[in-house]
Formats: sequence, structure tokens, C-alpha cells
Amino acid sequence: MQGAGPWPPAGRPVGQPPVSQGATNVRWLLADFLGQVAGVSEAVVVSSDGLLLADAQQGVRSDQLSAIVSALTSLAQGLARAIDFGGVKQTMVTMDQGHLVVMAISDGSCLGVYASLSCDLGVLAYQMALLVERAGHALTPQVRSELQRAMAVR
Repeated sequence: MQGAGPWPPAGRPVGQPPVSQGATNVRWLLADFLGQVAGVSEAVVVSSDGLLLADAQQGVRSDQLSAIVSALTSLAQGLARAIDFGGVKQTMVTMDQGHLVVMAISDGSCLGVYASLSCDLGVLAYQMALLVERAGHALTPQVRSELQRAMAVR
């Protein structure tokens, strides 16, 4: 699925307002990321206040993943403050069947990814860092607001 193409592939879903090029870019970057990294099953971008901004799978699990990512980020930030280690860059939880990796985006939002145990974590971290850099530039306040409104309509 390399080069996932424009988002959404067949036009926008019925009932959704048109979105700007910036919002389209964030969605495309996320969909492209999902196709580029073997072993990744789902990816979300979550705002600093815990709201789902974009997802790569458009499923019920995206809402669950965004809530988990938000909670995990809050816990990690609390830990960093308690031990005075500065800001949180990345958080990873390894389970029996896979990994949850969360990476901070410059605007306070974050990228959360579910990956299988077979996923190469070095490749995953590198590709996530690239996505975070690209998405960080694209997530202007206007684009964040637009993405939040679009996700609420879904």
C-alpha cells in the first residue's frame, strides 16, 4: 500500500464538509505511514487535550486508541514532572501481542501507533519521527480545529 494516494481515495464521505489542503495533508501523511511500516495496524493523531484529530483506520478502535494515548501521555508527563526530567518525547508499552508507541508532536499533540511484535521498532521509531516532523509543520491551529470538527461529524 505504499503511496496511499489522496485522502479520502474516492472523495470525502457524505455529510462531511470540504477540508483544507492542510487537513488533507495530515490525513494523507497518516494513511501513507500506515502503508509504509510493516506491522503497524493502527495510527492516530491526538490533540493536546485528548481529542482525536486524525486516524488511519477510521474505526471504533480509533476512539479507544485516542483515549488510551491521551491517558498514557498524561501519566508519562506526570512522571516526567515528578522526577524533573523535562518533556516526554516518546512512550512505549510492550504487551504479549504487540506494542503501543506514542510520540510527542511539537504542538502538544501526539502520534499513537499500535504495532505487532514482529514490527521492527527501529524502523517504526524512524518513520514515526519523520511523520511527527511533517505533521508538526502541518498542524496549525486552524488545521487542528478543522480536523476536530471533521472527526466530530463522523
